[in-house]
Amino acid sequence: MRKKAKKKAARSNTTRARRPKISITRRDRAAGVWFAKLVALQAKLRGPGGCPWDREQTHSSLRRFLIEETYETLDAMEAGDPEHFASELGDLLLQVVFHAILAEETGAFTMADVIEAVHTKMVRRHPHVFGDVSAKDSKTVLKNWEQIKAEERAQKGETNQEGKEAESVLSGVPRSLPALLEADQLTRKAARIRFDWERARDITEKIREELNEIDEVLPSEGDGGQSNSDRARAKRVEEEVGDLLFAAVNLARFLEIDPEVSLKKANAKFKRRFEWMESAAQKSGARLADVSRTEMEQLWDRAKKEAHSPTSATSAPANSKRKLV
Repeated sequence: MRKKAKKKAARSNTTRARRPKISITRRDRAAGVWFAKLVALQAKLRGPGGCPWDREQTHSSLRRFLIEETYETLDAMEAGDPEHFASELGDLLLQVVFHAILAEETGAFTMADVIEAVHTKMVRRHPHVFGDVSAKDSKTVLKNWEQIKAEERAQKGETNQEGKEAESVLSGVPRSLPALLEADQLTRKAARIRFDWERARDITEKIREELNEIDEVLPSEGDGGQSNSDRARAKRVEEEVGDLLFAAVNLARFLEIDPEVSLKKANAKFKRRFEWMESAAQKSGARLADVSRTEMEQLWDRAKKEAHSPTSATSAPANSKRKLV
């Protein structure tokens, strides 16, 4: 225990030595006061005589709320309402405070440890601001950032899934991330050390290549049964579709487009157009599920035009091809 205490004290001294001088404004002090109140409030909810629901929670039970609050914050950011955005950021901050208080109850760490850790990390990873390192542009900053993170992992003796020392640039990408975000992070980290495409058109060619490979392994019309060859082909199709999605994420990242945000917007557009089709069918006295495929195609084309011209009621030819975007 004494050795651990000495090490912690040494780290603390090092942290204080590296810590830059930052002027504290009245607004900063106000934020600190309110933050302290929030921590005290949540601690009271967890304490004797507090809220029964809060007292029942664990890190595991709160997991889904952390995820939900993150997405609600993103929705508020997209909506462009500052008051709503601030409110959702507060809900997200509450989740951080809640987890820190749970950890403090078991002696794992405290809220102060959380804040000190991220403060120290940010100073350490910005040597071009708080040290004597030079960074001429953001690409240099990101390259240095990844190098510093790799050095941190090596110092901690982290290991990868094979039990080897974690030296990969990709080691910091959590496997628990949603697939879309994981693909974005993997390619983004690789690009920071110049493992990247030269042009966006090279990626679009790759996408066409992946589409052709999917066509090659698709089952023919009239194929039936589930033979070993069918199952092997299904596995190959799954692999090729994965390659196609990965290439699409790569294109988005290369064009500096957030693939999650882009897909969310596409989802919303599809939902808006589909609901317009349902409403239009209902106005004509039918359920959308009961109209013919040809009529659905016409309604889809009308829905697309309505998005650009709300007063438009022009129907497209019955044999038109549907496009989902």
